[in-house]
Amino acid sequence: MNIWLSYHWHALALAFKRLALIPFSTLLTLGVIGIAFSLPAGIYVFLENVETLSGQFSSGPQLSLFLKLNATQSEVGKTESFLKENPHVASFRFIPKASALEQFKESPGLAGVMDGLEGNPLPDAFVVTAKDVSTETLKTLSRALSELRQVEHVQLDSAWTQRLDALLKLGRLAAWMLSVLLSLLVIAVVFNTIRLQILTMRDEIEVAKLIGATNGFICRPFLYFGTIQGLVGGIVAWLIISLGIHLTDEPVKHLMQLYETDFRLYHLSMGDSLIMFLFSAGLGWLGAWLSVVSHLLKIEPR
Repeated sequence: MNIWLSYHWHALALAFKRLALIPFSTLLTLGVIGIAFSLPAGIYVFLENVETLSGQFSSGPQLSLFLKLNATQSEVGKTESFLKENPHVASFRFIPKASALEQFKESPGLAGVMDGLEGNPLPDAFVVTAKDVSTETLKTLSRALSELRQVEHVQLDSAWTQRLDALLKLGRLAAWMLSVLLSLLVIAVVFNTIRLQILTMRDEIEVAKLIGATNGFICRPFLYFGTIQGLVGGIVAWLIISLGIHLTDEPVKHLMQLYETDFRLYHLSMGDSLIMFLFSAGLGWLGAWLSVVSHLLKIEPR
């Protein structure tokens, strides 16, 4: 075990040494990888912030619940109890038919029409605010309310949530497509970097194999080299996103205050950051492995 660990420690130290020997090329490669990862990750952070912000507006997803014209006070009370106990309901507001009629009379264009009516044609109503902005949750809540015997009609004000869901899904799809394309770019960059190193060290590799070095011993530093490049590139991407959030947080906060909303931009969570670091390191390792298999293993002593 100690010998195996010493081999890996030697390979890791050699990989860092090779990085230090070509500082300009290393910085350029890390910058390319960092920018490549920051684009899809930045889109992901933007979409997460948009989704969080959409849930903070006071005019959230609402349903208008209209009772039957002949609904009694007892039925109004049953409806109120149902809304209090429903887990999907964040809040609700009761609008008596008399208050609704007064509001219509105060409207300039409807005052004359309402004065000409003999009775009150408006029903008692509830304005219900849901906890979740998802369309499925709103539809489930709407169906549950429609099944109440005293309810005449439920109007689901979900057009804006459907548009928002569609835009978020489109944005996530674009982020995934961009992630795939830029992941291929990262693999290609690491592949080419390792290939150039192998071609430069061809004579050294031949001598090492001639004196008995195994393929694993020779390949290991190159694999660590690619993994380190990918990992540090992921860290660079994280720093780029952090800088972007730092620069835009105050302007966004000021803009939201104009809409009487307290909101600050959120960064990648610890779990998301860890996934990005592991993914970037994995892509670096994959690019190095492909290059090693394609070039290094074919080198044999002459």
